[in-house]
Amino acid sequence: MKSETGLKTSADLMDKDEPIYQALLTAIVEHQLPPGSKLPEEALSEVFGVSRTGIRKVLQRLAAVQMVTLTPKRGAQVATPGMEEAQDIFRSRSLIECANLPFVLEHCRSTHLVALERLNQQEQQAHLDYNGPAAIRLSAAFHIQLQAISGNQVLTELVMRLSQRSSLVVAAWGAPWQQGCRCDDHDRIIALLREKALQPLTDALRHHFDHILASLRFERSGETVPDFARLFARQKES
Repeated sequence: MKSETGLKTSADLMDKDEPIYQALLTAIVEHQLPPGSKLPEEALSEVFGVSRTGIRKVLQRLAAVQMVTLTPKRGAQVATPGMEEAQDIFRSRSLIECANLPFVLEHCRSTHLVALERLNQQEQQAHLDYNGPAAIRLSAAFHIQLQAISGNQVLTELVMRLSQRSSLVVAAWGAPWQQGCRCDDHDRIIALLREKALQPLTDALRHHFDHILASLRFERSGETVPDFARLFARQKES
């Protein structure tokens, strides 16, 4: 939409940047851009066919949601959560998601269970196929959809943001093949949700996060410069 003067509004500029923002965010969340990866404005500008100013705005948006760090003289990098931050992220998720379970149970219907089962089956297949990006995406979608059953949109959005940051933690400190969550944990959660067993469900979800935390390997990751031309080739063509 343009203003009456014919000039582009801030909404127009945001819309133009949105595909680039989503492409970078997806690449980070799905571990195609690992923590510590450098994000040079010049290289990204060439790949996406936009100005460095446009890329800078996108990187600032990603920094605002803590997916990217901006450092003077060093530029932008995919964020690498430290040990304390990593622990805080999963502990926060455990507190928030477990506390919301009474409202999830109150609103849960058979259609919700069917949707969760479908996501879980798709995630299991992604693990069998060693499809890391799909496993990560589906694992996050399972947790987001579980919490969305409560109808609390604010909390669901918060869980979505924390899930994105959780992906950074797993990419930085997870085992070589630790993509998403353990599928058998999700099986258990669905079964208890069907039984409307609040305390066992709460315990299962809490233990789920405890297991993820216990599996992290806190060793420092290195910096890398990805092949942006290969990674975002289709984005530029579109």
